[in-house]
Amino acid sequence: MHVLVTGGAGYIGSHTAKILAQAGMQPVVLDNLQRGHREAVKWGPLIEADIGDRSALDRVFAQYPIDAVFHFAAFAYVGESMRAPELYFRNNLVNTLNLLDAMRSRNVRRIVFSSTCATYGNPLQIPITEDHIQQPVNPYGESKRMVERLLHWYGCIHGLRWVALRYFNAAGADPERELGENHDPETHLVPLAIRAAMAPNQPLEIYGTDYDTPDGTAIRDYLHVTDLAEAHLAALRYLDMGGPSDAFNLGTGRGYSVREVIAMVEKVSGRKVPVREVGRRAGDPACLIAAATKSAGQMGWRPRHSTLEEIVETAWNWKVRSSH
Repeated sequence: MHVLVTGGAGYIGSHTAKILAQAGMQPVVLDNLQRGHREAVKWGPLIEADIGDRSALDRVFAQYPIDAVFHFAAFAYVGESMRAPELYFRNNLVNTLNLLDAMRSRNVRRIVFSSTCATYGNPLQIPITEDHIQQPVNPYGESKRMVERLLHWYGCIHGLRWVALRYFNAAGADPERELGENHDPETHLVPLAIRAAMAPNQPLEIYGTDYDTPDGTAIRDYLHVTDLAEAHLAALRYLDMGGPSDAFNLGTGRGYSVREVIAMVEKVSGRKVPVREVGRRAGDPACLIAAATKSAGQMGWRPRHSTLEEIVETAWNWKVRSSH
């Protein structure tokens, strides 16, 4: 089975391409390398192109017998989306429309979409279930919610079969140290805390210490990137077995505070993480934790690598290796 992996040179896409290859499938990566990394594509061909380029998409579908699409290609910085919403709606929404039309023209009917818990906005209850109202508070979350609506209507009208996976906080690195998290700029807590442990002159900024949480810092549900990759394979198999199109949360149902993550980085690395406490960021909820029972019950997926210790250990090991 050939699976087109858009954005497959990125953090989550590259880990998923590896999982696909291990399952005996052929990932075909399409990435414009604007934010991805050529060296992260190791398990199949790389087509350097943009999903906004319809002729490039048509060539890929003509060249390879694509059976399904894993769609990761998107911009994913909340702050950037607040400064430049047009970038996010053009890249995340308009370009996805282009992809769906290319799929239709080749009768490719299955897609697993990389969505986000940012579609929920500020949670009304914790843990967050899939039927929680979707009221995004930034253009990034709004663009992902709009794609979910596209999928819904393409399903109703054109017979598209889809799964939208609403990620909570992806973290960690490939346990075999072949891949890791390498964003520029880096905005995620675990790699930033590791960087601070390695370079004490770059203290980690803690955004907000006055939240209504046990230690005053924000709480998030962290999911190992390998578990996230395996969820995409589970979603494809769910569609293969006739499961109805649907959206699923991907999380553990357990939250950790910023200070708990810092403490774990210190434990794993044996080093102090210097910090600087600053004010809250606009739009950051105090607590985001997934209700993760639906994905277990319907897709048969459960996280296997997502203890905080394993997440931090794999991220640390990869960073140590890649910095040598």
